[in-house]
Amino acid sequence: MAKILSAGQWTIHTSAQTLVRNDHNEAMKKLCKIYTSSPQSNLEINLRKCKVKLSPSLVENVLEKFGNAGMVAYRFFQWAGRQEGYVHSLEAYHTMINSLGKIRQYGLMWTLVNTMKSKGVLMKETFCIIIRRYTRVKKLDEAVYAFDIMDKFGVQPDLAAFNSLLSAMCKCKNVRKAQEIFDFMKARYVPDLKTYSILLEGWGKEPHLPKTRDIFREMTEKGCEPDIVAYSILMNALCKGGKIEEAVGLLDTMKMTGCTPNPHIYIILIHSHGAEKNVDDALAVFSEMKRNGCAPETPTYNALIGAFCNVRDLGAAYRVLDEMEQEGVRPNARTFNVILHYLIQQENTEEAYQVDMALKVWKYMGQKQVCPSMHTFSLLINGLCDHGNMNEACIYFDEMIGKGMRPSMATYNRLRKGLLKAGREDILEDLSEKMKELTEEPGEDEMK
Repeated sequence: MAKILSAGQWTIHTSAQTLVRNDHNEAMKKLCKIYTSSPQSNLEINLRKCKVKLSPSLVENVLEKFGNAGMVAYRFFQWAGRQEGYVHSLEAYHTMINSLGKIRQYGLMWTLVNTMKSKGVLMKETFCIIIRRYTRVKKLDEAVYAFDIMDKFGVQPDLAAFNSLLSAMCKCKNVRKAQEIFDFMKARYVPDLKTYSILLEGWGKEPHLPKTRDIFREMTEKGCEPDIVAYSILMNALCKGGKIEEAVGLLDTMKMTGCTPNPHIYIILIHSHGAEKNVDDALAVFSEMKRNGCAPETPTYNALIGAFCNVRDLGAAYRVLDEMEQEGVRPNARTFNVILHYLIQQENTEEAYQVDMALKVWKYMGQKQVCPSMHTFSLLINGLCDHGNMNEACIYFDEMIGKGMRPSMATYNRLRKGLLKAGREDILEDLSEKMKELTEEPGEDEMK
């Protein structure tokens, strides 16, 4: 039976943990500072002087800190590997390989692979990292090559690795290449549900409804029973392709096969009906969802609010907000993005009314303690600029920066254009300076 610590013992225990954590953070800051501020000629000397005791977690954290500065990370990795009493962890090798792949230092990357092989720590995941790095820069042949030579390094490729290759291709919008590889290799690696789901998602995002249907059909013919993920991918593809009736039929198929629909399935249908301005059908799906014991969540209500906004029924949208509160479901930034987008974009409405209503929605957000997202700020600022309300636009632009959010260049340029037109270069200069400060790296004092 585990011993329960007394209050005094627990205080000592947590204090010791805090001290260790603080020492770790201080060591990491010290090493990072040396690497970013020391000239190459004095680097080794300064490192010896700092007398930091290396641990696997410390090295991993420093490498992650330098994740986007591959050669700085590599120099630290090499130095750490030479220190007495320290041995690189598998995580350190993988972090370093990923960093080198980011800056396309493929020669050094493969040198590390050979080092890992000589130390007997090479794994399947190592090659999966390499494959992902190649696919992200469209080096598809190199990604396939990395998969093909796994066995030459003593790592046997299997279905999981094959799925990883296909997934990397699809995530980088190369589903056609993934399909080609699948067709060529499926006799060697018998596909499972995950394999088909990867291809389904790839074709669904293309979007290519006929191929999505073909993959789903092949999956069922091969004896792979679709799960909720596979059904949701196909349903989403059907709705995007304008086949909403077929998507509703798929919902019936799910029920007959014993696959219980989840909130996401219903959200797809509600959103699709709403996009087609079939608000009665959206409500019918919402009601069915509740009858089947599937409690609506925030995204479900957001989809329903969007449906009402699409038919210009703001009153009904607000009633949905009231229902959310009654049911104890908290709205999020997306909830208000939908309403703001409707208010700002609607035509044939008096501009003063649009702005006034948008600002009331913003105030309501604050009352409900919902933190606006970058997109929420952008929607409001862009709308205010479009309606010539530059004073309010500047206030919210300043608030956005104050919350540590960097406005997009599109939003900044829209504000800039409005301020120049109004002859307010002084305000523009002030806001531009604040934006610049937000993007600057923290100084030495802030790092302490």
